[in-house]
Amino acid sequence: MTTLSPPSEGSEGSDRAGHVAGLTDAAQPDAAAAARRRSRWADAAVCTGLTVIAVVLTHGLLADPVGRALALNPHDQALVEWFLALGARFWTGDLDLVTRLLNAPDGVNLLSNASMLVLGALLAPVTFLFGAPVSFAVGVAGNLAATGIAWYLLLSRTLRLHRAGAAVGAAFCAYAPGMMSQANAHLHVTSQWLVPVLVWGVLRLAGTPGGLTARRWVRRVAGTGLLLGAVVSVQLFLGEEVLFLTASTLAVFCLAYLLLAPRRAARAAGPLVAGLTVCAVVALAALAYPLAVQFSGRQHVPNGPFAPDFFAADLAGFWTPSPLSWFGSPDAARLVSGPAEYNTFFGVPLLVVVAAAAVWLWRRPAVLAVMVAGLVMAGLALGPYVAVNGVRTGQSGPYRLLHGVPVIDGALPTRFALALVPVFAIVLATAVDRALHDPRRAVRVGVPVLVSLALLSVASKPLPVAERAPVPRFFTEGHWRECVRPGGVLVPVPLPSPANPDKMRWPTAAGAAFAIPEGFFIGPYAAGGQASIGIYSRPTSLLLNEVQRTGTAPTITDAERDRARDDIAYWNASCLVLADRHQPHAAELRTVLEALYGPGRSVDDVTVWRFPAR
Repeated sequence: MTTLSPPSEGSEGSDRAGHVAGLTDAAQPDAAAAARRRSRWADAAVCTGLTVIAVVLTHGLLADPVGRALALNPHDQALVEWFLALGARFWTGDLDLVTRLLNAPDGVNLLSNASMLVLGALLAPVTFLFGAPVSFAVGVAGNLAATGIAWYLLLSRTLRLHRAGAAVGAAFCAYAPGMMSQANAHLHVTSQWLVPVLVWGVLRLAGTPGGLTARRWVRRVAGTGLLLGAVVSVQLFLGEEVLFLTASTLAVFCLAYLLLAPRRAARAAGPLVAGLTVCAVVALAALAYPLAVQFSGRQHVPNGPFAPDFFAADLAGFWTPSPLSWFGSPDAARLVSGPAEYNTFFGVPLLVVVAAAAVWLWRRPAVLAVMVAGLVMAGLALGPYVAVNGVRTGQSGPYRLLHGVPVIDGALPTRFALALVPVFAIVLATAVDRALHDPRRAVRVGVPVLVSLALLSVASKPLPVAERAPVPRFFTEGHWRECVRPGGVLVPVPLPSPANPDKMRWPTAAGAAFAIPEGFFIGPYAAGGQASIGIYSRPTSLLLNEVQRTGTAPTITDAERDRARDDIAYWNASCLVLADRHQPHAAELRTVLEALYGPGRSVDDVTVWRFPAR
């Protein structure tokens, strides 16, 4: 503000006043620049903190990605590492959405599986330099950190919440019990760093000012719609299930907001509908072919392979602490299908604080609409029939209304509960923001303390890891090229299966450069072409699996030799490989293979049986 002296002070006073005015005007930009620098440093500190938490929680895997695996879900890790190796091939021109490099000769529809093509392409430099296991470890930690940072920017910049509240909400979005559970190898679920961008786009459309000129209105709405369409397209190849959950939650939120604040909703409806129409047109144009491949292409599946009754949330799980948290009990694991599906487990303290915060903020329609969306998604998570403490009550759940609906019917009900993570985060962040702007000291201190204690009650332990057998040097050092050309078929012994996919790590170590039969994937091999996990085993595969299971080498007949030759011809295999080390019952397996195919040849740390080209 400029200061002027009265005329009676004379010229000297006027000069002095002008000098003060110049200093004040010059100080204003400097002060604003200093404030911006402080804000950037504060944001950087929060983002660094969120990243450090991710590193701490995943340090066991980061310390030795090659020699360790996630103890609670090593099978999915083997599959995801293979997908990451395949995704890196995008830069070599391998753009096939139905790959023959797994389940040879039939192949696998990548869009019927959680193939994470975008993540594989993004992590390709790491994969090329250090291998897919390192990319996997970076992906586990990076997804958590990036999700937290993206939510922090949305909460602090777009919603303009206090930085402390935004940090609280972002930390919960990244490290909530459900997210830490899914971090056990479900990278397609934890890849949520584009979700805040989708929310930002919807909020930007809804907040389009009414006084804009027609040209500026069209530019803002169409531009935001185009961006949203692009983000939707990328998210589909990053994690389609996350895209579905985000769209469902936003749809319920918009309907709830329409009922709670009809006038405000009516003002936002025009630009929102127009922008989402642009988004839909762009996304459908970009995704028409991929979606055709997913729903009608070769090796597609018409349904989900997972039973909704089995993959549903137990009502008691909502108020039970997660077994992965410091205050959880391992006994709670009986309430879910597996350790990668602790999607509820919020605990009583957190539920009470969130409920109290929602009541405190009841005058804000957006907060109430968010809570309504969360309650709807929580109801769907209970599945077709409600279970309480491990006992099915016979009471139908809201999910039964979706029975038979295409696409939705294939979803895992329990994962609808993941929508509660950002719902709770927004409520908690808003509560902290309001408290820090409250003139009463008790509120300014009490609310953040209560929120912090509630979050501490669900704080996760670091992800547990376990040692795993090394991949033979035959693959890591490139000797596989002596027996199979790139893209050809190599048969690991025993063949990988959904129950034991570890041999998928062999082609992963070679950059998915050769194909293997069978494996761990979703395919159309159940009755009537319905979805299955894996494929039925060929006779030779069944024989080798039995030797692996029992440790006994049976007497081989001529009929078995004929079937073994037929299987090699069916797979169009160039060679068959048995690891000499770290392979249980390797001697018995070698005896059976020699009886089937004759003597093999030792190459480094494996034994190889080669077959002539057909």
